[in-house]
Amino acid sequence: MKTIGNLIWFIFGGLIMGLGWWLAGLVALVTIVGIPWARSCFVIGSFAFFPFGKEAIDRRELSGQGDIGTSSLGTLGNIIWFVFAGIWLAIGHVCSAVACCVTIIGIPFGWQHLKLAGIALAPIGKTVVSVDVAAASRRMNAQATVTRMRGA
Repeated sequence: MKTIGNLIWFIFGGLIMGLGWWLAGLVALVTIVGIPWARSCFVIGSFAFFPFGKEAIDRRELSGQGDIGTSSLGTLGNIIWFVFAGIWLAIGHVCSAVACCVTIIGIPFGWQHLKLAGIALAPIGKTVVSVDVAAASRRMNAQATVTRMRGA
């Protein structure tokens, strides 16, 4: 089912939004200063092409360890991103979501656009994994938190 969803998605909007992400990545790459943002653009752009069956999660949530993208520098990077590119990509996704949700059959696609709009606002520190990997990561983190709370 996710293959059919991804194919329909790609034809009716995923291609355009993914290319929008990649264009933002190319612009960031050309500026040299924007190289950290470019990587996020290419990762999320690939996700925008085929989002069904995948999920963007925080890298700290996935690995249990922080890195530069999940630290305060990542937060600063997300603020800068929001001002220069994030808001525009999010608006594009919201407009696409509204267009999809006008029809009943387009609601799942509208929902994907809304998820991508949320990611567009702060993509630094996120990675894309399968839904199963994201769920397993959340279970492991929840179990670790319960174990820590019992020991305290």
